[in-house]
Amino acid sequence: MINKISDYVEKNVGEFHAARIAKLQKINLKELLSRKNPYMFKAKNIVTAGAMVENLASVYMSSAEESIFGNWMEGIAHFVAETVYSGYKSSAEGIDLEFDKEGVHYFVSVKSGPSWSNSTSMKKQKEQFVKAVKVFNTSRKAVATMCVEGCCYGNDNKTYNDSTHEKYCGEKFWALISGEPTLFIDIIEPLGYKAKEKNEEYFKAYGRMINKFTQEFIKDYCSDNGDIDWNKIVRLNAAIKSLKPTKN
Repeated sequence: MINKISDYVEKNVGEFHAARIAKLQKINLKELLSRKNPYMFKAKNIVTAGAMVENLASVYMSSAEESIFGNWMEGIAHFVAETVYSGYKSSAEGIDLEFDKEGVHYFVSVKSGPSWSNSTSMKKQKEQFVKAVKVFNTSRKAVATMCVEGCCYGNDNKTYNDSTHEKYCGEKFWALISGEPTLFIDIIEPLGYKAKEKNEEYFKAYGRMINKFTQEFIKDYCSDNGDIDWNKIVRLNAAIKSLKPTKN
């Protein structure tokens, strides 16, 4: 079983690295300046175009990579459950995975980590679990069910007071979907497959982006004497956008 998972990871980890590069190629400097907090960068006393661009890109890509890798890890979870318990992609809204194990039918919503939700999104998730079980019970009333909020990493495991579902993180989650108590450790090694080679490719693309954006930043967002034009940046980011008149 471990060998099958290792083979899957090694064959597919390139998708994560390719997605990182694709993300780099889609962004532009104006978009970065519009999305990130200019007041924070000013408070950090950033005074050079290079430092500004590096900070913008670093913050943006760190967030993007977390999301990209989280989605990719969810793919591993699907593969594991499918291989071990004949799990399948659920057709129920908000539910990622269903499988049967030891007489229990599981509904699993797969998340990257334990801090994915706020009160509104958690309320919606609970409603989706309740609805999925209700629909399932109309056809298979004799089967026990369990709903799980499964997190690929972390250790925030708890049972909710309203008993709609349980939260399985890290070791507990991977053991649930695989039956292997050490899978959460075993999968770390194949994740490094060709990591150096793939990262070199990424950093070449990243370096080209930094150089290009630095040139653009100096041209468009620095004054003639070389200072950063913070007024222009703040206006781009936070000023009220003029509305185009509508035609009658």
